[in-house]
Amino acid sequence: MTDASTITFGIDSFGDLPRDDRGEIVSHARAIRAVVDEAVLADEIGIDAITVGEHHRPDYAISSPDTVLAGIATVTKRIQLGSGVTVLSSDDPVRVFQRFATVDALSNGRAEVILGRGSFTESFPLFGYDLDDYELLFEEKIELFHRLLDETPVTWEGTTRAALRDADVYPKTESGRLKTWVGVGGSPESVLRTAHYGFGLMLAIIGGPPDRFVPYVDLYRKATEQLGTTAHPVGMHSPGFVAATDDEAKALFYPGYRVIRDGIGAERGWPPLRRNDFDADVASGSLYVGSVETVATKIARTIRTLDVGRFDMVYSAAGAVSASARLRSVELYGTQVIPRVRELLAERRVPEAVR
Repeated sequence: MTDASTITFGIDSFGDLPRDDRGEIVSHARAIRAVVDEAVLADEIGIDAITVGEHHRPDYAISSPDTVLAGIATVTKRIQLGSGVTVLSSDDPVRVFQRFATVDALSNGRAEVILGRGSFTESFPLFGYDLDDYELLFEEKIELFHRLLDETPVTWEGTTRAALRDADVYPKTESGRLKTWVGVGGSPESVLRTAHYGFGLMLAIIGGPPDRFVPYVDLYRKATEQLGTTAHPVGMHSPGFVAATDDEAKALFYPGYRVIRDGIGAERGWPPLRRNDFDADVASGSLYVGSVETVATKIARTIRTLDVGRFDMVYSAAGAVSASARLRSVELYGTQVIPRVRELLAERRVPEAVR
């Protein structure tokens, strides 16, 4: 069981477009600046990490996570800065390493990268990649990225980019190693790949009972042991929103979340979200929405169940919530939820979720 005192807590954003004080959806530029404001607050109140995800869609503002993180690096002091995720399949591993090594320099060693294939595929045609090569692109590029992390000259050859011959890549990191995770949505093959390279496992748990991911945590630990690679503390991220009361949190979160959920569902053949399904996911699934006590109790129970060492709340998943309500949610998470989770984990028993 993970030591409760070593568990870290973060926040995630994709740069979802919030509303302004007049109730209007803000521009992409303002949405990016809002994320920077939220990161500054998170840094000030002691949240351990912020990750920003890469998307190439009109409903999300962040398409270049490392650029946003570089901006955040210059106005924060202690918070870890990561991508969640960097879509490695449609990027170049050398450039990804260089950009995050640069963020690492700007932040005095606070950068980390979470690699993934992405939950959407818009980046593939945008950057000239064939979706028929979906698996091959990730397999080859993660292998090259793993080699680059040694920060020594690399000789490599594949089919998805030009070969390298004794190529040295700059800048180097001061620590000599860039912290790297892989974002996994529930594929055993992805878990095994992560273990093979000795990367950290970050589980994207966005719906349904979180305990269904216990086998993936077990698989990761067994695989790293058998392969002789490093088993890092497992991380997870899930959508959440904190307000003064359960009713207020659900009232603010549900309308925007339903729009996002139904928009994605229309593309993927999911039925429209029903309110009773939403309430069920809040009660016992993977939505951490409610008052401080409700959210803290549920997070503590999930951490105990999965035995994870990091929990990140996707705080902007409500979509068109006001920027001020989002800031307040981050503030409550950092100043009240996280301390309460630590208290609960220090006790012998985590109570059932508050209804």
